[in-house]
Amino acid sequence: MPKRVLTGTVVSDKGDKTVVVRVERRVKHPLYGKIIKLSKKYHAHDDGNAYKAGEQVRIQECAPISKLKSWEVVERIGAAKAVAVEIAEPDLTPDAPAKPAATDEADKKTAKKSTKKAKADDVVEADA
Repeated sequence: MPKRVLTGTVVSDKGDKTVVVRVERRVKHPLYGKIIKLSKKYHAHDDGNAYKAGEQVRIQECAPISKLKSWEVVERIGAAKAVAVEIAEPDLTPDAPAKPAATDEADKKTAKKSTKKAKADDVVEADA
């Protein structure tokens, strides 16, 4: 009997000689007829710790290696998509010095009090 072969994406490579591969399949919903994606995670044996998260791999069924592992990685199909992330520092211009956070909170409290007083004065004038 031939062994099953699946294609998926490595989602975790934290275990020693183990990768977790997510395999997605598209099926038609039995009642509504819409095509939906279903996914399942498989633990696969990676003997040389050669595969990293994000890579497309092909896994093949094998004899049970451990409680969860009964698949082995056969080959790499696509490399991981690396994205460079840059963290921008906020620009502080010397023309406008930044206010400390404590004064901002104090300003907000005084503004709330003044608006409450203004509303109370409006109510008193409307009653008179």
